[in-house]
Amino acid sequence: MIFVDSNVPMYLVGAPHPNKDRAVAALTQLVGNRERFVTDVEVYQEILHRYTATQRLDAIDAAFESLDAIADDVLTFGMSEIRAARALINSVDGLSARDALHVAIMRTAGINRILSFDQGFDACPGIDRVV
Repeated sequence: MIFVDSNVPMYLVGAPHPNKDRAVAALTQLVGNRERFVTDVEVYQEILHRYTATQRLDAIDAAFESLDAIADDVLTFGMSEIRAARALINSVDGLSARDALHVAIMRTAGINRILSFDQGFDACPGIDRVV
């Protein structure tokens, strides 16, 4: 199972970019390998936040539809994940709050691979970034 980060659907629906081609290629290969994908509710919030902040409201639906098509399940979180994210922020240099929350949710679900262009995940022990 592979966790899908917010930058993947955003590259898929965005303007031409080298990471757009990389995202398509990675997904094509992973789907061909019959991998399952999950995401979390925070990824949807990140999409809302980014496109609202950049006044690109027209891109929200396309990014949501892309993520809906990829993810087999959408994970939620509670206080245990929030507290685990807080601990991660103390123990992993440079890890953002959002990334720490994703990692905490992934660990709760027993997931150790993430499809993301965010190199911050590389510093997390036990997390394998795919791309």
